[in-house]
Amino acid sequence: MRIDYRTTFPEAMKAMIGLEAAVHSSTLEPALLELVKMRASQLNGCGYCLDMHSKDATALGVEPQRLHLVAAWQEAPCYSPRERAALAWCEALTMLPQEGAPDAVYEAIKAVFAEAEVVALTLAIVAINGWNRFAVGLRTPVGSYTHES
Repeated sequence: MRIDYRTTFPEAMKAMIGLEAAVHSSTLEPALLELVKMRASQLNGCGYCLDMHSKDATALGVEPQRLHLVAAWQEAPCYSPRERAALAWCEALTMLPQEGAPDAVYEAIKAVFAEAEVVALTLAIVAINGWNRFAVGLRTPVGSYTHES
């Protein structure tokens, strides 16, 4: 690890944990959030977060096939319309310079999520992209995460 960001600047961790707490206070399904976190982590090349969220998703009972196929969610039939909309929004916001948050993607999430859920989902995507940048940029050791029940 380049810097132990968890102990070097505890206020940063408090802020990031606050984002997570806000997201988890929403009505978004925990399994949907794990799929979104995995997809953003794939796009950002974050091995630490992929390890973490695959373990957390498994603990929630998400089927292994759904975890394995999240990279190809558009062609995999195992995702609900809500999950598909969330994954498309995740990709658009994670790849913002290339995607630009297209209106069609926004209309798709608006069709299946309440407004407060759209905000919570957007915050979840903001948070995982932040966590990815800490883990990749400061080299959090991949495989060191242990899921706690």
